[in-house]
Amino acid sequence: MTFAKKLVVAVLFCVFCVPNAFALTDSQIKQRLISESIKNYSGNCPCPYNTARNGSSCGRRSAYSRDGGETPVMLSSDVSTSMVRQYRKNH
Repeated sequence: MTFAKKLVVAVLFCVFCVPNAFALTDSQIKQRLISESIKNYSGNCPCPYNTARNGSSCGRRSAYSRDGGETPVMLSSDVSTSMVRQYRKNH
C-alpha cells in the first residue's frame, strides 16, 4: 500500500471512527437541542414567534409563554450544562 493510500485510510478512519475528532461545540449542541425541542412539540405554537393556524402570531399563547404543560426549549439560556453533557454522552 502506497503512502497516499495509507494517508487516505487514516483520514477516513478519523472521520468515521473517532467520535471526538470533529466534536461539536457547546453552542452547536445547544442549537441542536433547541431545534429538536421545537420540532418535537406536538402543537403548532411552541414559540412566541410561531404562527397559529389562523395566521396570527402565537405570542403569549405559545407553549413557551404559558405556565404548566409542555415547555419547549427556546433559548440558549434554557439549555443547561447537564443537558449538553447528556447530549454528548448519547451522541
